[in-house]
Amino acid sequence: MSMLEKFFSVKYAGRGELFEGLSIWRQEEYRNLQGTYPVMFLSFAAVKETTFAQVRKSICRMIREFYNRCDFLLEGDMLNENEKRSFQNISADMEDNAAAASLRMLSEFLTRYYGKRVIILLDEYDTPMQEAYVNGYWEEMVSFIRALFNATFKTNPSLERAILTGITRISKESIFSDLNHLKVVTTTSEQYEKCFGFTEEEVFASLDEFGLSDRKGEVKKWYDGFTFGNMTDIYNPWSVLNYLAERKLGGPTGPIPVPTA
Repeated sequence: MSMLEKFFSVKYAGRGELFEGLSIWRQEEYRNLQGTYPVMFLSFAAVKETTFAQVRKSICRMIREFYNRCDFLLEGDMLNENEKRSFQNISADMEDNAAAASLRMLSEFLTRYYGKRVIILLDEYDTPMQEAYVNGYWEEMVSFIRALFNATFKTNPSLERAILTGITRISKESIFSDLNHLKVVTTTSEQYEKCFGFTEEEVFASLDEFGLSDRKGEVKKWYDGFTFGNMTDIYNPWSVLNYLAERKLGGPTGPIPVPTA
């Protein structure tokens, strides 16, 4: 998700060097997109509370912090006085209706400022839902999240694209009951099957570059094993990167040094 933010966000305009040498940089139409969109990137990864009141406040506080980073919108007369008051009234204790409309309102303001609709990235959307299920406040959480998601992702004319990631696919009868336009991509989907993890070709090319061509068999034994769609021989990126940095195989008993001779 951070890669998507750096590719699309106006905050990274002119940072093409981040993508030079990569496949996406070979086509001019994609190069012209880099750094051209207002991007709203939030993560619910840390929203782990035992009560609905606590989790609600955590989400609202996160939204308030994002508003703080966009306080440049208050400068000048782009927003009228009522809009500025609404902006400043966003808080950790705001009412449910204000919370539900908060991300849609901010995306409208950003669209007006940049002259381009926003891209919204929400990482680990399902973390608070898992906590709600475990701690017994599922119905309250579903009601709150459904209203927030409906306003943000369905009835939002300022939205260009959105991506939500999570490990739990919640049925469309719950928080997604109003979102009938989602494209769901899972580990069994053929779409984007090469975009998650490292392919064997990529791993072996990296080993060659690092002078570790003779280690391909043991690296495959340790880190191969994932399948996305019909794509087999997908490697764990975190493990491969650590191996290249440390030249040590990792396992249940700890790192195993790899001979350099």
